[in-house]
Amino acid sequence: MRISACGRSDIGLRRSNNEDAWLADTESGLFLVADGMGGAAAGEVASGLFVRTAARVVVSGPHRSEALAVACLRRVFTEARQAILRHVAQHPAHAAMGCTAELLLLHRSGFVLGHVGDSRTYLLRGGRLRLLTRDHTLVQQEVDQGVVSPAEARHHLMRNVLLRAVTANGPANEDIIRGQCMAADLFLLCSDGFSDMVDDARILELLVRPAPLAEKAARCIDAARRAGGGDNITVVLVAVE
Repeated sequence: MRISACGRSDIGLRRSNNEDAWLADTESGLFLVADGMGGAAAGEVASGLFVRTAARVVVSGPHRSEALAVACLRRVFTEARQAILRHVAQHPAHAAMGCTAELLLLHRSGFVLGHVGDSRTYLLRGGRLRLLTRDHTLVQQEVDQGVVSPAEARHHLMRNVLLRAVTANGPANEDIIRGQCMAADLFLLCSDGFSDMVDDARILELLVRPAPLAEKAARCIDAARRAGGGDNITVVLVAVE
């Protein structure tokens, strides 16, 4: 596989600081988006700890086996939680801190994806857009139970109430998604500041339009800002060339 990638983050129009963090490393085949929570500087710290943990743990490249990729992924989530736990022990006022996380690792026969929270990962393949993850939110649980419709969920007042995150309060219980890579695949990792503002039809339109990755990422940020920019906005694009 030949891989190219691009990431971009924006504070949005209503926040005073950016608590999102991202990483796109084609050499190690590591790509991630983390969305911090906890208020003040705490969310920023949590997402930063997740990124630094991933960069330290993942040292092998895309030639790794699937088994090694899964082991690395699990270790990142475990050690990121431990780092947050140590920080909270030293800064009790940050007890509510944590982050959502999308962590994509490529290996020699495909990809593994770790997912916790309401950030998302999409795959564009053959002109069709597929959401690979399922939000760990109270509203998504109600959608699964048939209590609210997917259309109602997009505007539900409780849509950002998380059921899972990387915090000091217990294991993240990350979902692990596995799959094969195909030529011309395009992965989109994003924080909810993007997916809450831009629906799937518009995302497809932004991604299929021919343009360099950097331009596509910029268009994604601009679309979320134009739609209201209610939160920090972060996207990472990963193309299999």
